[in-house]
Amino acid sequence: MATTTIDPTAPRTAGTDAGSARARRVRRRGSTGPFGGPSVRLTLVMVLFALYALAPLAWLLINASKTQQSMFDSFGLWFSGKFALLDNLHQVLTYDGGIYVRWLANTILYVVVGAGGATVLATLAGYGLAKYDFPGKRAVFATVLGAIAIPGTALAVPTFLMFSQLHLTNTIWAVIVPSLVSPFGLYLVWVYALDAVPTEILEAARIDGSGELRTFLTIGLRLLTPGVVTVALFAVVATWNNYFLPLIMLNDPNLFPLTIGLQQWNLRATGVNATPIYNLVIAGSLLAIVPVVAIFLSLQRYWQSGLAAGSVKA
Repeated sequence: MATTTIDPTAPRTAGTDAGSARARRVRRRGSTGPFGGPSVRLTLVMVLFALYALAPLAWLLINASKTQQSMFDSFGLWFSGKFALLDNLHQVLTYDGGIYVRWLANTILYVVVGAGGATVLATLAGYGLAKYDFPGKRAVFATVLGAIAIPGTALAVPTFLMFSQLHLTNTIWAVIVPSLVSPFGLYLVWVYALDAVPTEILEAARIDGSGELRTFLTIGLRLLTPGVVTVALFAVVATWNNYFLPLIMLNDPNLFPLTIGLQQWNLRATGVNATPIYNLVIAGSLLAIVPVVAIFLSLQRYWQSGLAAGSVKA
């Protein structure tokens, strides 16, 4: 009986190559597992993270639209009974003589002065560390890194004692002044300025006769815009959500920010001789996050702006 021997060195035909390619594709499809390829699994993980992040927000929005009674008589993640969102918001703004409006105004003041000042100082200091050489630069940078490593709660008691000796406790400055210091923001600007602001552009501007301040305002600041916006967002969120510092510094309800004020309402609703105002606590919490969400959405376009927004021609 004749046998056929296949020479492994013989050239393969186009049909053989096509068949091998189809076989490889079949094997790849079969090896993806029950959850599909890596992209499908990554999508599933991101969906789970999104649900984890959005579930509390959905609960807050749904329950802010319920009456006090239906809040306890219905499922927490679905609407029930009368849609009372507008009524709840009206009660929030008028309850206890409209104290919520005062808390909101205090929070805005702390954010504008504290977070705004922290952003300005961090931008100036970070830019200076990145683009200028001066004696003691390494020591300054080491101090900044050390300040980042120390948690804010560890400095709360020393800060309180210092402000107490200065007779600044229970004043707006007890919240604003500590908020002006942002070592992390300074570090972010420093890292961003190293690459975002080419030294050659600054030197060209100096040769053209531009002063340091004018160079910074017309060139450096424009190139730093995405980084500055990021620092500002961090500062705004940190100041808006600041709880521990106002808690130990303030005892006058007229100076409370929203974080402390809402906690006082929550204690009033759960403590001895409690007043049933859970609907006000939840609706007030919903109203408190609206400005932060609006700020994030309005500044989102700056995160993706080009780094060449400024130039020597500016």
